[in-house]
Amino acid sequence: MLHARSTAFASGDAEGYKKARYDLRRSIRGAKRQYRMKLEGCYTTADPRRMWQGLQHITDYQQRSRGVTTRQSTLPDELNEFYARFDDLNTNRGILPTEAAQSSSLTVTSAEVCRALRRTNPQIAVGPDNIEGRALRVCSAELAEVLTDIYNLSLSQYSVPTCFKTSAIVSKKNTKCFERIIMSHIKKTIPDTLDPLQFAYRRNRSTDDAVNTAIHTALTHLENKDTYVRMLLIDYSSSFNTVLPTRLAEKLLILVLTPSLCSWVLDFLTDRPQTVSVGTRTSGTRTVSTGTPQGCVLSPLLYTLFTYDCASTQRNTTIIKFADDTTVIGLITGGVETDYREEVAQLVSWCHTNNLSFNTEKTKELIIDPRKRRDQHSPLHIGETQVERVKTFKFLGTYISEDLSWSHNTQHIAKKSQQRLYFLRKLRKFGLSSKLLSNFYRCTVESLLSNSITVWFGNCKVQERKALQRVIKTAQYICGAAFPSLQDIYNTRVTKRAHNITKDTTHPQHTLFTLLPSGRRYRSMKARTTRLKNSFYPQAIRLLNDSQTLMTPCICTTFNTVNCIYFQL
Repeated sequence: MLHARSTAFASGDAEGYKKARYDLRRSIRGAKRQYRMKLEGCYTTADPRRMWQGLQHITDYQQRSRGVTTRQSTLPDELNEFYARFDDLNTNRGILPTEAAQSSSLTVTSAEVCRALRRTNPQIAVGPDNIEGRALRVCSAELAEVLTDIYNLSLSQYSVPTCFKTSAIVSKKNTKCFERIIMSHIKKTIPDTLDPLQFAYRRNRSTDDAVNTAIHTALTHLENKDTYVRMLLIDYSSSFNTVLPTRLAEKLLILVLTPSLCSWVLDFLTDRPQTVSVGTRTSGTRTVSTGTPQGCVLSPLLYTLFTYDCASTQRNTTIIKFADDTTVIGLITGGVETDYREEVAQLVSWCHTNNLSFNTEKTKELIIDPRKRRDQHSPLHIGETQVERVKTFKFLGTYISEDLSWSHNTQHIAKKSQQRLYFLRKLRKFGLSSKLLSNFYRCTVESLLSNSITVWFGNCKVQERKALQRVIKTAQYICGAAFPSLQDIYNTRVTKRAHNITKDTTHPQHTLFTLLPSGRRYRSMKARTTRLKNSFYPQAIRLLNDSQTLMTPCICTTFNTVNCIYFQL
């Protein structure tokens, strides 16, 4: 039809050109209608992956990968050397604990292996064995017995087969099944109270908890006179790649893990063949005995156990961790910074002992000083390098400012939300139904607006809330549907999060939710300033008290009978 239109235009036939143009437009509308029906069919048949791919195709909401050029032919080998650069510094090549020979080994059952195989994601890329995840998932019952024998033999001999330790960007799937089983056994052994200020890879913990804990610690201290807070936001250099297996095995023994399991973990981390693939090119094999494998299921857990003893030792300091993101909070009173500086010095010494190194270029310091008469703050040095002081820092996805305002954070959210509305308009122009438009809005726009909303929304300015609410109103106009306001989302999220904290006695902030003697309401927190009053934990207590279904007994006598009547407050 394009050729017919071009031919009619070149010939000067006005009527023919008009008809060809009309036929072309009608064909385009028909093709769009068919594609739209195809997308809606994916929605009704519960195939969100194909539907999302179609939405990306319509809106160009995707990233295009570039192939490896001739000049990049050596890139895989360079990357492999880069990832293994810490291995040359490791002179201790893994001495198995002597207690391992006398201890009983861990055993797994075929039911555990079968459950782990059924959890395999069929969509992820294949490993070095080129076995599809779908095959492992479908044949889980047939493979369970064979893999159980292999796993138990590996555990009994405290040795991991070399093919199980081979990694090429994505580890082997049957190895990941084995790792999940080992991870569940380790978690059962480790107490829930271990390292309470490590918020990563733990149940009922999130980045919001880490940020809210840091903010609450600072705000509570700032309620006192002549106080300020110094926050050191630490960035490590390739922290997961610097873990020493022998040092980790020693710490696992201290945590009362069986020596046989410690020996198995030590063998799992040593003499690992590693390759790097970029496009169609693959590097040579490099044997590594330092760090945790890339893409390994056990790596996050092993790293948190490796750093469990990195805790605050000073009275006026707190160390909050989320995986390898470590923050030292110094609570300064009267300008005395002795505890804070000693804590930083001890942390530097701990890192040196455990083979971790600071990335001083990315390590920043944020000073929160609301005093009217501020003294000149002396800089902080790590070694011979002065730590850069910043006014705003992105802490676990949320921008924190030195004046504890959220203007920079809300401006960033509003800007990105407006950019994503463009894709929503393109979908509406394509003629998609309101249901699909609403789903796209929730996935791309609302998820951004409500990201860490429990942290920053309570202390937002009115004009900032209105700016974000205008994004929602625009989306409602585009989609032709009603969406919850930010205030409703905030109240719902805070109430739900508070309920989860009250049920979790191991949560570090569980003690903030204390019941009154009546047992029907929670004790409110005293707050001298508005910034503390509107922060997460005081707001959560108020919302819990407002949403509680409180039953109060009332005694009355009728016909000489005592009846107990309950009414809702």
